[in-house]
Amino acid sequence: MSASVGSQCLDCVKEAQPPAREAMRRWAASRPTMMTKAFIGISVGVFLYGVLRGDGLFSSSLGVVQRNYGLNPILVDANGEWWRIFTSGFVHFGLLHLALNMLVIYQVSLMLEPALGPVRYTLTYISCLIGGSAGALLLTDNPRAITAGASGVAFGLVGCAVAGMVIRKIPIMRTNLGGLLIINLVLTFAIPGISIGGHIGGLVAGFLCGLVLMRPHRGPAPLWDMVVPFLLGVAGIVVSFWAASQWPSKL
Repeated sequence: MSASVGSQCLDCVKEAQPPAREAMRRWAASRPTMMTKAFIGISVGVFLYGVLRGDGLFSSSLGVVQRNYGLNPILVDANGEWWRIFTSGFVHFGLLHLALNMLVIYQVSLMLEPALGPVRYTLTYISCLIGGSAGALLLTDNPRAITAGASGVAFGLVGCAVAGMVIRKIPIMRTNLGGLLIINLVLTFAIPGISIGGHIGGLVAGFLCGLVLMRPHRGPAPLWDMVVPFLLGVAGIVVSFWAASQWPSKL
């Protein structure tokens, strides 16, 4: 095999290549927001699918995608449609709802994903999504309503970043993140129709993830810390099923 200077045998080239795990790490490191873009792409893709199926571009009313993939306690419990706990985090009511959530997620993740790495970031994202679903099911007062959106994830990622600042003793209110959190919390409680439980559930899950994953350490991050977002996700699923199971007996 020819090389830039002289030649090399195939076995020498193979030996010079890094192990698969190291090659994957280098590839991921060259794409610091790879998973952020993937999750945003899924949300945008689901929204466009809904538009093609006849859902309104700017409408906040129920459409095909919201009815089929949004979160509802009766459908989760009585119909066994457990996947709604996950899919609801990628479904939105209109373009403005989608754009606002994706903007917050993208801005926070520019800092968060490079700090956590793609695997820990993905686990945190999913944990916040499930936490938002659990909170929405736990605090809903209308069992026939459909809840959807990545707002729980957005709050959760902000919570994760805030936890990192708390650990490092950075004054949160002197940063843009503090103002963003306060404004969104005020809007959560001030505007009717917003899922308070979804926002708070995602925020709590993200903050707890951040307390562990955002700790400063020397050298590579320990593998055991990935158990935390995983266990929080499992706890969120358990809470979701329990909260959903309470409604059929009350109707």
